[in-house]
Amino acid sequence: MTGMESASPRVGVVLCGCGRFDGSEIHESVLTLLNLVEAGATPVCLAPDEEQWAVCDHFSGEAREGESRNMLQESARIARGEVQTLASANAGELDALILPGGSGAAKNLCDFAAAGAEAKVHPDLAELIRQMHAAGKPIGAICIAPAIVALVLGDQGVSLTLGGTDGAAEQAAQTGAKMIPSRVDQIVVDEVHRVVSTPAYILAQNIAETQAGIRKLVAQVLAFCAVPS
Repeated sequence: MTGMESASPRVGVVLCGCGRFDGSEIHESVLTLLNLVEAGATPVCLAPDEEQWAVCDHFSGEAREGESRNMLQESARIARGEVQTLASANAGELDALILPGGSGAAKNLCDFAAAGAEAKVHPDLAELIRQMHAAGKPIGAICIAPAIVALVLGDQGVSLTLGGTDGAAEQAAQTGAKMIPSRVDQIVVDEVHRVVSTPAYILAQNIAETQAGIRKLVAQVLAFCAVPS
């Protein structure tokens, strides 16, 4: 696997904007980046170079009619400018992939919020997930993002969590994915498919609860990196 000769695995982090209502959840994204760097990994931020599904007022939670924002430009706010286009991502240059959550993950990176089990994943992301999985490289998914993994790898019987077993988890299970209930501070680890997931703000009431699961998820993803598939 690439990067294994060095002490710094390269981990793709897929973003889709800046803010939980219309893009990537900021706490989940930043905690992912922080935990990766603290563990000695190199984050590689990726985002589609496209307009996001809507622009939301994060005070009221309501969409702002007539406004548009670009996902790549908005993701640069989180990544401090260090972000690449999702279309340019190369699975051969990454050792792992992590998808933070936020409503944008279910509306920008796929249409799961509207279509449930019948949803389609952004083609560049679907292809990257398939390539990472085929190469035996680990994938982490946070909050609602496990639904994306279910849409791509559900027919493989991958095990994931969306916290409970109803609502979104029930829809995700219709893809063939095995949806496992978990607490906010837990991770679900699929050893066969090398996929790790945690509920984060699906269940979390504050940033500290979110950190508990993300810290474990990052550690497990990097542990998979250290052991060839």
